[in-house]
Amino acid sequence: MDEQPRISDAEWEIMKVIWTKSPATAADVIHALRDNKTWKDKTIKTLLSRLLQKGILTYEQVNRVYYYSPVLTEEECKRQERQSFLQRVYGGALKPMLVHFLKEEKLSSQEIDELKKILSEREK
Repeated sequence: MDEQPRISDAEWEIMKVIWTKSPATAADVIHALRDNKTWKDKTIKTLLSRLLQKGILTYEQVNRVYYYSPVLTEEECKRQERQSFLQRVYGGALKPMLVHFLKEEKLSSQEIDELKKILSEREK
């Protein structure tokens, strides 16, 4: 997969709306974020424009209204973000990252059992 441009934290908020409701207008995104963000309408439109420029969004114009749709699925963007993080922080090495998280983070018994199951299945 070609490397996609990184998505900023603010752009992730926009994309969460687009992935949930697509195609979506700028007004749809503004309405969806109204209760959780103090962003001005212009800020949201600027973020939509940046996502278009990065090739993360596409649009269809009907009369004077733009309908935005994602180019990539949420999972594809998450995969790219994971790979970017792993490369930047751990030099691409998965084991040190896993060891770090397992030592530093609190895990429930259920989470530990899930991890054991996943590792067991990978060995087969």
